[in-house]
Amino acid sequence: MADDEELIRTGFRLILTSRGIDVVGEAADGMQAVTEAERLRPDVVLMDIRMPHLDGLQAAKRVLGLLPHCRVLMLTTFDLDHYVYAALAAGASGFLLKDVTAAHLAAAVRLVNTGDALLAPSITRRLVERCATPPGAGRTGTAHSPAAAAAARTPAIHRDLAPLTPRELEVLALMGRGLSNTELAEALTLSESTVKTHVARIFAKVALRDRAQAVVLAYETGLIAPGDPTAD
Repeated sequence: MADDEELIRTGFRLILTSRGIDVVGEAADGMQAVTEAERLRPDVVLMDIRMPHLDGLQAAKRVLGLLPHCRVLMLTTFDLDHYVYAALAAGASGFLLKDVTAAHLAAAVRLVNTGDALLAPSITRRLVERCATPPGAGRTGTAHSPAAAAAARTPAIHRDLAPLTPRELEVLALMGRGLSNTELAEALTLSESTVKTHVARIFAKVALRDRAQAVVLAYETGLIAPGDPTAD
């Protein structure tokens, strides 16, 4: 767990340990986060974005370079688009604001540990709205914003869904609405292992990195219409 505020680290430690999640180490800055992650080899790293010596985004890149199977969950007080894009580009599995509830924080750690990606609903919605907007059709003044620049650095998403089977299209549409693997299994009356197989095949066929990109793809291809009330 990396955060330059000791009070935040203490609070998060109490929240997580009280819910049965082991906190194996702490770091007060980005450099220390990389060192401790390499030493302790955790399953999940909670990483603040704004830290001294090395910011959380750069620290996340280094941690994931050293520990490819580690999952990084970014935390910040700033609900700003360019942080979202940069965190995703760094390979983060999730992005939460620090006002997250205790239950949601613990659930998020468990979720990313299973291999799923997670974004706070408000962030997901804005991410989709921005990424689903056709080139040149963005709002005035956003073309040269930090968010747009960071988005341009994110790997392109394949828009051709032809390789997907009807069932895989159905799974992608439900992923685009934010359903977890458990919820997908319930909605489609399938086992979770079967759902995971479908998700893995979708990612491989259309070159997706994670579920955040799957959400964007579902919107960009028209599989889900922007403004769909079920998308949240």
